[in-house]
Amino acid sequence: MSIIQQVTTASLSDNWRTINIDALDPDSSTNFDTSTLHPTLAPVSESEIRSIGQQVRQLLRGGDAEGALRGALESAPYGGDATVKEIHLGTVVEVLQGIRASEISGMLGRIWGSEGGSEVVDCLMKYLYKGMAASASVGKTPSRGSTLTPQSTGAGFSQMGGRPGAQNESSGAAMSVLLSWHEKVVDVAGLGCVNRSMTDWRKV
Repeated sequence: MSIIQQVTTASLSDNWRTINIDALDPDSSTNFDTSTLHPTLAPVSESEIRSIGQQVRQLLRGGDAEGALRGALESAPYGGDATVKEIHLGTVVEVLQGIRASEISGMLGRIWGSEGGSEVVDCLMKYLYKGMAASASVGKTPSRGSTLTPQSTGAGFSQMGGRPGAQNESSGAAMSVLLSWHEKVVDVAGLGCVNRSMTDWRKV
């Protein structure tokens, strides 16, 4: 007996407003696992992503900011869990905060023009949007904290201190950095980069 025959006349007349028509269609996407349409992503452990973060920070401290940025983006843990992805978001944002504004355009131009540069810049755009969302959520729910750690102010204290509004200031500073990068990325890669980052099924 087909699934349509199992639905009696009485049930059709009484509950027709609540019937899921897609469930009656054997070709509907509700009747098969759509995740099988995508290839399986390699899993990434927390220890692996922390090791990558240390290597990226070493490059940044050694003066190779472009290598640090490219290394962080090429190592995006698409197959990692939420914790792994949050850890790597913090690494990427730390690299972005450590690059001078005067160097951004030239660096993006070199990356964009290199082999595989388009995918790297698209990945950067994904992190910019994720970082903006994380930074905005800090101001709404400050008790939860954030992976976006502010840099030292150089005045003998950190912006993460107990001063009233310090957390909002740090999230605002991070947002400013991310917005500046977003503007430069659009200048180099165009608006198509925004579309690709939003429609890509691989999430950072």
